[in-house]
Amino acid sequence: MTDLILVSNAELADACVALRRGEVIGLPTETVYGLAGDARNAEALRQIFAIKGRPADHPLIVHLADAMEIDDWANDVPESARKLAAAFWPGPLTMILKRKVNVLDLVTGGQDTIGLRVPNHPVALALLQAFGSGLAAPSANRFGHVSPTTA
Repeated sequence: MTDLILVSNAELADACVALRRGEVIGLPTETVYGLAGDARNAEALRQIFAIKGRPADHPLIVHLADAMEIDDWANDVPESARKLAAAFWPGPLTMILKRKVNVLDLVTGGQDTIGLRVPNHPVALALLQAFGSGLAAPSANRFGHVSPTTA
């Protein structure tokens, strides 16, 4: 993405408050702009599906602040996935891994796997670090339409 976006600590704090209330926000990543909601909050996830017009059986990718969080979301992580994370995260690599039992079905579309990535965008990473948990963050477009790459 070519947009230079800077946010203040106050803006990050406001975004975290909104996310903790179950609201959905806009989020830049290195590839597209996304809608972001607390991946552990069912109401936030329902809002993402409603805003996008996305079918509930289409899984959402969970964005993490750091590869160390992979074990919070995935079971039986193979060594090859850890090597990929070390080599390509942060970055536009999404890994599909076996999900933990406590991961909401809304995130996974009812599947036994979960998509995880660590985005390589300074705003996304700062927000994820400040929020302290995973964010479900699909692209910020209506389902079936082109993903936005600029604000």
